[in-house]
Amino acid sequence: MKQLITLCMLLLLSFSFSTAQQIQMPQASPSARITQKVGLTDVTVDYSRPSTKDRKIFGELVPFGNIWRTGANGATTLTFTTDVSIDGNTVPAGKYALYSIPEKTSWTLILTTNTELWGAIGYDPSDDVLRFTAEPQKLKNNQETFEIRFENISDSGSDISLEWEKTRVAFRIETEVDPIVMAQIQEYVIENPDPEAGQLYAAANYYYSNDKDLNKAYNWISQSVDEDPQYWTVHLKAKIEAALGMKTEAVETAEDGMELAEEAGNPDYVRLNERLIQSLR
Repeated sequence: MKQLITLCMLLLLSFSFSTAQQIQMPQASPSARITQKVGLTDVTVDYSRPSTKDRKIFGELVPFGNIWRTGANGATTLTFTTDVSIDGNTVPAGKYALYSIPEKTSWTLILTTNTELWGAIGYDPSDDVLRFTAEPQKLKNNQETFEIRFENISDSGSDISLEWEKTRVAFRIETEVDPIVMAQIQEYVIENPDPEAGQLYAAANYYYSNDKDLNKAYNWISQSVDEDPQYWTVHLKAKIEAALGMKTEAVETAEDGMELAEEAGNPDYVRLNERLIQSLR
């Protein structure tokens, strides 16, 4: 009987501990996630952010020549929704752990397929997809908390920058944009006997923005405006006319676009048309 009572008390105590509310405390290295659209690709970084806390980081806390998780806690990961190019190498779409080997004058950066490790414990080079090097740069100001950010973003690429203490290491990712967009233009506009006004505008805008055939762009935007005149499509038509040297037509079109923008209550496009007209007179 005493044994039964003791067992019941132990079970009750165990239940009490398991159902007790847990104490919430700030993480020493809080987790972070950042997603950036690069071209047509979503790039997501998941990582934890340790702080310096008056410690010497590179060369001491993070020894030179050793594999580093490039953050804290679990492995830092990069996810790409399409294939990307890094250091001239194609990396297939997917999720990868980002490791590094810091040195004084050069870092080795590593993408590996095993994303479930705690830090670098159990890291196996046979899982590597890519290794490449990057040169560390010295920051003017101290970066107290480790940060990964996107910089120098273009239509098809972005730098990924790692900063901590007074060290910055960056590498660039490039994505394929032009072949994908051109294939869509071919399908939805060039080969389509009845393209929509929005598709015609998009194709014309891409050609104009990327220094392609302006005569084709002009034909498409003219058709788009004829079908469904909007202040933004009319403004693009005016810009293409100006680029083709059709100054008189461009001024007239910009005046039409300014009127549409005023009716729509869009002062930004009113000013854009005003500046375009001023540049042509």
